[in-house]
Amino acid sequence: MKLSAEQVAAFFDRGWVVVPALFSSSEMSRAREAFERLYVTAQQLRTTQNHAGAYFVLEAPPQGEVIVKRVVWAGGAESTLLDLSADSRLVEPALQLLGSDHCEQLLCQAHFKMPGDGVSFDWHQDIQHRDKGPGTWKDLNGRGSYVQTITLIDDMTEKNGPLKFIPRESVRGDAEGRIFSSHYDYGTPMDPAAEAAQFDESAAITVTGESGSVLFFGPYAVHGSTSNESQFSRRVLINGYAYPGANGRVYPGEGSGRRLPRV
Repeated sequence: MKLSAEQVAAFFDRGWVVVPALFSSSEMSRAREAFERLYVTAQQLRTTQNHAGAYFVLEAPPQGEVIVKRVVWAGGAESTLLDLSADSRLVEPALQLLGSDHCEQLLCQAHFKMPGDGVSFDWHQDIQHRDKGPGTWKDLNGRGSYVQTITLIDDMTEKNGPLKFIPRESVRGDAEGRIFSSHYDYGTPMDPAAEAAQFDESAAITVTGESGSVLFFGPYAVHGSTSNESQFSRRVLINGYAYPGANGRVYPGEGSGRRLPRV
């Protein structure tokens, strides 16, 4: 599958593009079954830890169910999700946007937003999670060297914690489009208020869609999401594909950093 010229333009000009109904209902049914098994496993583990080739990031309240923040390299524990992350319908558009015939898969993350669990994500750019200082990241293609995809496992609605994006024209970043500093062990982090002043929050666009739809976006797209205030789950599978040689870090999960397409 290839993106159209209009879709490619939306990715680079606006910052993201949505491809509806990329996967069938039967494919998403199998993915939901995998997510449900991960959720059951998380309830048994109860604390953040490596397990079965994946890294479970969990929060256990004194009472009630464990809050599943994310499962890093979820495909290590559920091969169905790893197979999905290598599907040509995801990889070929990613390669098209990267301008390469192969890539390194850094992420295969299962994200959960269950009713009332309070999970939300402040405004951020994914470059914050890729670039942790000298030697960890290089933009080799001059276009961010990274494509992230979010596959909607459930329908994403206005009320169950949908993603919100700031269009590129409403962002005032540096030459690359970076607003947020990494807030880690190098450089001088920017004041959060100064960071927020570099984009117009009122311009945010809420992205909704049906199960099986996929978002493609780059490392400088400003996005976030609120908590799930509905009675229905909002689960997504996040996959990240890097231009060959751009990444200098080792990511958690058995088999992370693999080359795609597989040879």
